[in-house]
Amino acid sequence: MKKSVYSLILSENVVAAVDRLAYERHTNRSNLINQILAEYVSYETPEKRMQEVFDRMQSLLGGVFQTDSASPTMLTLRSALSYKYNPTVRYQVEMYRTPQVAVGELKVSMRTQNSTLSLLVMQFFKLWTKIERAYHPDSDAEVTDGRFVKRFVTDATDSESIAEGISAYIDAFDHALKTFFYQLENPERAAQEVERIYIGANLLF
Repeated sequence: MKKSVYSLILSENVVAAVDRLAYERHTNRSNLINQILAEYVSYETPEKRMQEVFDRMQSLLGGVFQTDSASPTMLTLRSALSYKYNPTVRYQVEMYRTPQVAVGELKVSMRTQNSTLSLLVMQFFKLWTKIERAYHPDSDAEVTDGRFVKRFVTDATDSESIAEGISAYIDAFDHALKTFFYQLENPERAAQEVERIYIGANLLF
């Protein structure tokens, strides 16, 4: 959406209140005023659409994942893995301001110095990607730079459907990852269980 520069005369007290609210919402003055005016004239901005997606995702996943909305376009979720020292898996969801083919993307990563753990996580990433491509050949998912990256391609346009679809994907991925680690001593069984979880999730993306 194209933006232009406009000059407005505002009360200093109003500006101060706007700045406080902008700080609380992790945005800036211009974005907040843009959102307020858009709501007043019933126009949905990209920021409002993204916030609706993130709010719905937090309501769906907040009880299982630690959530952190660091910016208007990004939501980070964290989940502990039952392994040595309970390492944290980070799910970073970025929504695109101007969706074209994809509405956003997911990056899954784990920061660890344990080489064995890193290898196991990469094995799971590759297994999940292989299973996903087997059932959805057009899926836009890959393993790159030690991370799993998934772009969400969908015809859905409403925020609720998109939020529920992304949430279901993350929930299934996290469940499969933990199951994989639970079955480490039986690799064949682990792969079967991961595939079963993927099929059973009936994912939108």
